[in-house]
Amino acid sequence: MADIERGNRPLSPHLQIYRPQITSVTSIFTRVTGNALILGAVLIVWWLIAAGTGPEAFARADWVLTSWLGNLVMFGSLWALWYHTLAGIRHVIWDNGYGLELETAEKLGWIVIFGSGVLTVLTILTLWIF
Repeated sequence: MADIERGNRPLSPHLQIYRPQITSVTSIFTRVTGNALILGAVLIVWWLIAAGTGPEAFARADWVLTSWLGNLVMFGSLWALWYHTLAGIRHVIWDNGYGLELETAEKLGWIVIFGSGVLTVLTILTLWIF
C-alpha cells in the first residue's frame, strides 16, 4: 500500500543546516586521500618504466616529476600517504573498541590532521638533509 503521509515526514538535513563534524570531515578526507594516492603511484610507476625504457623517456618523465607541478603533486602525495596511514591507525583503534567516545574520537581526528602535516614536514626535512 502506498504511503500517503510521505509529505509530512521530516526531511534529512542538507548542507545549509548540517554542521560537519571533525569525524565526518576526516572520514571524507580519508577517502579523498586514498584516491589521490593513485595519481602519485601512477607518476612513480611512469617514472620507473621510463627509466627502463631509455634515456629520452626517462628525461621526459624526470622533467615532469621534478617540475614545480611534479614537486607539488609529490608533496601532496606524501601528505596523503601520512594522512591515510594515520587515519588507518585511528580506524584500527576504533575497530578494537577504543576511542569511540565523542571527545576521544574528535581528539583522534585532530591528531590525524595535525600529525599528517608534522610527519610530512619531518619527512621533507629528512630527505632534504640526507
